[in-house]
Amino acid sequence: MNYDLNEDTFMMYAIKAYNKPVCIMSEFEEDIKRIKYVKRLIKKYLDKGEFRERLILNHIIILGNTFGVESTVKILFYKLDKEYYPVLKTCLMFLNYMPKVIRGINGKDIHSGDIVIDLEIGKKLRTI
Repeated sequence: MNYDLNEDTFMMYAIKAYNKPVCIMSEFEEDIKRIKYVKRLIKKYLDKGEFRERLILNHIIILGNTFGVESTVKILFYKLDKEYYPVLKTCLMFLNYMPKVIRGINGKDIHSGDIVIDLEIGKKLRTI
């Protein structure tokens, strides 16, 4: 799905990308909450240095399975603050989810090359 993701289009984008043929609204809402969990876990790492790599990766994988990898990446970059991008990029690269360009986030494209990798997280992920 190639259109700009913003406050007005987010929910429709998420619903269209949702890949569960038989579901109820509460399941969709639970899956959307995973985005907040990822954000909270990254914030905890940035604030306290506590990185729960398996939990973050599990949430991202589940999001990828339910929304599709491309849509998951776009949704995560839309919902997370720029300061979280290095952690997110590192995790997405580990999962081989990170594209070169994320198109259409609030009228702009995000280029992977413009985001640094978090080397500390990279070291931790190599031990998995």
